[in-house]
Amino acid sequence: MQRIFIFLIVSITVIIFIMLFIHSRPLKKEFLSDLKTEFSTQPLLEEEILAESRITRLPAPVQRYLRYTGAIGKPVPRNFYIEFDAEMFRNPGDKPMKAVSRQYNFIGNPARIFFMEAEMLFIPFHAFHSYKNQNASFIVRVASLFNAVNLSGEDLTAAETVTLLNDICLFAPAMLIDRRFTWEEIDRLSSRVTFTNGSYKVSAVLYFNEKSELVNFVSDDRSALQNDGKLRKARWSTPVSEYREFEGRRILTYGEAIWNYPEGDFTYGKFTLKNISYNVKGPQNGDSR
Repeated sequence: MQRIFIFLIVSITVIIFIMLFIHSRPLKKEFLSDLKTEFSTQPLLEEEILAESRITRLPAPVQRYLRYTGAIGKPVPRNFYIEFDAEMFRNPGDKPMKAVSRQYNFIGNPARIFFMEAEMLFIPFHAFHSYKNQNASFIVRVASLFNAVNLSGEDLTAAETVTLLNDICLFAPAMLIDRRFTWEEIDRLSSRVTFTNGSYKVSAVLYFNEKSELVNFVSDDRSALQNDGKLRKARWSTPVSEYREFEGRRILTYGEAIWNYPEGDFTYGKFTLKNISYNVKGPQNGDSR
């Protein structure tokens, strides 16, 4: 009798998991669906070559940064594609979770489509950030079966507007000539940028070194996801380093994502750039299927 009972419990459990699997929608499909939409609605326009005359309204530190990165004389990006290796930390002191990510950013109608794959204790985790049409969502799905995180709303959209601004400043600074970015020069090695996308307005301070490299981005307009599922407003910084050449542009290849809480800093992500491409015509490296 006991064996029959155990058999029934195991059978029911297996059936439940099979039903969950059948009815689940892999998060990657949602990522690919968003990509298809963005590439169809934001085709590449005629190239604009960045001239010196286009950067004169920018603060002097930002002008020097654009020259240092090799942006002058090259096409202004309308989109870009990035691949990272990453180490992610859930809490201070935790062991890192190894991850890989890829993302696409668009500037015409600002959008950021991001997909991360990770694994913990042989269980796959997928994270999907979607920022488009002034709306953001964030989903973490475990083993393609259930969502551990499922967020959207104004607070998340404001936070992801900062993330988009960060991506542009770090990886495609030629986009900063767009009139939606406004400026305040603070001193010889720092400037404040404000980005407006519809009803969302966010800002950050950019810090440069003597070589004119951008070395940190600091914003008070982002919110951190807490273990209870709520968002907490906190200072966010992304110190970066190790510049290398990609497609004739000098680009940072290492960065950290840090919450600067009053009780102490928490580095929750370390990112190493694997690949970056500009003005791509469609999904890259198998993302079309």
